Amino acid sequence: MTTGVLTANEIDIEDIEYLRHGDKPLLARVFKPRGTGPFPLVVEVHGGAWCRGTRLNNKVIHETLARSGVVVAAVDFRMPPDAGYPGSIADVNYAVRWFKSRAVDFRSRPERVGLLGTSSGGHIAMLVAMKPRDPRYAALSLSGTLAVVDSSVRCVVIGWPVIDPLGRYHHALKLKADGQPELADHVAGDHLKYWGTEEAMAEGSTTLLLERGDKLETPPVLYLQGAQDTNHPRASLDRFVAAYRNAGGKVELRLYDGEKQLFIPQRPDSPASVDALEKIVEFVHRNLR
Repeated sequence: MTTGVLTANEIDIEDIEYLRHGDKPLLARVFKPRGTGPFPLVVEVHGGAWCRGTRLNNKVIHETLARSGVVVAAVDFRMPPDAGYPGSIADVNYAVRWFKSRAVDFRSRPERVGLLGTSSGGHIAMLVAMKPRDPRYAALSLSGTLAVVDSSVRCVVIGWPVIDPLGRYHHALKLKADGQPELADHVAGDHLKYWGTEEAMAEGSTTLLLERGDKLETPPVLYLQGAQDTNHPRASLDRFVAAYRNAGGKVELRLYDGEKQLFIPQRPDSPASVDALEKIVEFVHRNLR
């Protein structure tokens, strides 16, 4: 891949424990460019309907960013049955604070940290970025002087996000009414397993937060989605983009004709995926200089 501004870096990869709940460690797979830095640092949040998936999900994105000169920390977090909402939000909020507080150890700087997430991970990343000091989401304490760090970031990349959980839940119920019960039951079931209630889905909806006029952070966003992605409704995308821009935030929207969800990890060599990866690299370097 050529971006015009970046060179290919050799990278080192290691798993580290960033948080522990009881006897269960939460790991981050860290991709580190070789060199002195300082490098931008991106915390990556995997998808899986809040209920499945691991830090290994988006390897092609991790390695592409790292080889461009970005430290990538792909994090695991609690999921049902270990924890529902807001457990994973709190874990990712903590992960951002943890990596910001130790940025120098990873040859980065705390002011050069961003977030990236796909599918439900895109929703988590966006919610953590928009509400970095929410007491429910920042409930896990860092020790000592590190407690003053919050989870605010300089930019966010979201790929095919479940940007409005309540809207997607209602979308699934409509699919069931339209004669697609298997898909609808699967999607709606995951929503209920994680969120529990529609009230919780509304509370954690980034779109509804914006439309309610809540006080929020609005870092620059790169929003990627396949134009034929029926699992992440276009109406939800349009509402979020309009509301985010209305709140003063900047959104760079990239829609890819003929593509559905997961096109980057499933078909990384396709023209759409190559372009999307280049856009991610360029956006991250531009916003985390």
